[in-house]
Amino acid sequence: MESFTTQEEARQKAVKRVKELKGFYNHLISFMLVNGGIALLVWYFGGSMAFFIWTVTIWWGLGLLIHALNTFKLNPFFGKKWEEKKIKELLENEH
Repeated sequence: MESFTTQEEARQKAVKRVKELKGFYNHLISFMLVNGGIALLVWYFGGSMAFFIWTVTIWWGLGLLIHALNTFKLNPFFGKKWEEKKIKELLENEH
């Protein structure tokens, strides 16, 4: 039974990971399509709203970057080492 539970847990973990990746790739595709369309509109209409539109693109791009960092576990500030260090610190403080 133990191996079944381990296999099921591994499968659930894999399913969760695939959903995370799919969510990021959908976000990336949306970003590219919408901002590509915006770029075409700015070009076509002569850039009268360019500043506002590029500001939105930059903020959305930052959100996409954060999404990528979370999806691909590239957190430079609160990674595994930080978690382990913090857990050890909290356990030592309790005793």
